[in-house]
Amino acid sequence: MRLIEDTRVRSAYLVLLLAVLLAGDAWRYAFGWWAWAVLASVLVVASVGLLIVHRDRWAFGSLPYPLLVFMLLATVSIVWSAYPAATALGLVTTWATVIAGVAAATAFTWAELLRGLGRVLKAILALSLAFELFVSLVVRAPVLPLFVQPGVDYSIYDKIPKMLYWSRNELFQVLDEGRIQGIVGNANTLGFLSLLAVIVFGIQLADRTVKRGRAIAWLVVALVVMAFTRSATVTVALAVVIAAAAAVLLVRRAKSPRGKALTYGALGLGTLALGVVVFTLRTPILALLGKSSDLTGRLGIWQSVIELAQQRPVAGWGWVSFWVPWAAPFDDLAFRNGVRQLQAHNTWIDVWFQLGVIGLVVFVALALTALPRSWSFAVDRPQSAPSQSLPYSATALLPVLILTALLVQSLTESRLLDEYGLALLVLIAVKTKMPDAAPRPVSNR
Repeated sequence: MRLIEDTRVRSAYLVLLLAVLLAGDAWRYAFGWWAWAVLASVLVVASVGLLIVHRDRWAFGSLPYPLLVFMLLATVSIVWSAYPAATALGLVTTWATVIAGVAAATAFTWAELLRGLGRVLKAILALSLAFELFVSLVVRAPVLPLFVQPGVDYSIYDKIPKMLYWSRNELFQVLDEGRIQGIVGNANTLGFLSLLAVIVFGIQLADRTVKRGRAIAWLVVALVVMAFTRSATVTVALAVVIAAAAAVLLVRRAKSPRGKALTYGALGLGTLALGVVVFTLRTPILALLGKSSDLTGRLGIWQSVIELAQQRPVAGWGWVSFWVPWAAPFDDLAFRNGVRQLQAHNTWIDVWFQLGVIGLVVFVALALTALPRSWSFAVDRPQSAPSQSLPYSATALLPVLILTALLVQSLTESRLLDEYGLALLVLIAVKTKMPDAAPRPVSNR
């Protein structure tokens, strides 16, 4: 266990864990599913080791109750699952992800997590641009993954759909409807990771934990990558994240309880008015974002999943996380442009389908209890003693801004149920319930 406590080993573990969670598809496409599974298993063992080493910092009773109930419900759903083998596989990956999230929350400070995220996101953005540039300049053709995703058979297609390519070779077409997918092989995923990078690099710039010029340069890179992915969801999420950051700063500026009450009132009215405007102008807004009225086929997928959810509305069909393509009903449930979909493209519909109304209520509780704790962490002035206040820190915005981005993404993607989405949700839900350890000294980089 002493090895786990070594600073360099801890740092390497965190970077590798975040790299596997944030860029899982890149590992699978490049090295294969079995290699990814072995690496993930090693990280789970290390995560368990961290939890044992830091057992004085946590207990099952200290974890968020909605998280415990959700995991219990997902686990026992194998009893009534319509696809027990798929549920068993989904439980393995879900438990592994949750354990990793709890371990990261327990063993690392917010400053360490911020630094680890910064390193991993820089690597993902740089490698993605280099990969797309190599494809466009050298290969000059779309590139398929080196290892085929289970359940995908390229031979059935007369023309392989764009969605199955690792890179579409569209870097030089980004000004004309082209989209880059980067090493993660998905434009929407790369766009969301670039949004996380904007949050992380912006906080590092504000807190001066990295040199100003370097922070600005990476912030520009993140924004460029985001623009090149042309993701409408990420564009909306960026606007909401900026609004959330502005709201936090406004509340922080309020000097009295009355001032805070007036600020909250103004923010509430402004949010309500904006919601009315967006709903009224939803059609032209969608057109502006480059989306059709059916949200690029999502409405049809939602309808198919809702119809199944209504057949088992209370406890659902059984947990599976991301869908497995070889089991019914997923093998013939939803298609888009001839490609089988492996998610409902809406977290909340997906949870209702898998765990029914009971699971949906519990998962909503998990997200909605983490949100106010994250907000309080951002707006409440830190105290070193009951009567001694400390300066505000930009790092305190990290959980609320990441959670805000995840919740916006959850409306059009089911990423909150797997890998980086679930891990970040668990990390934030757990860590905002416990005091942060004293940060280690960090030099400017």
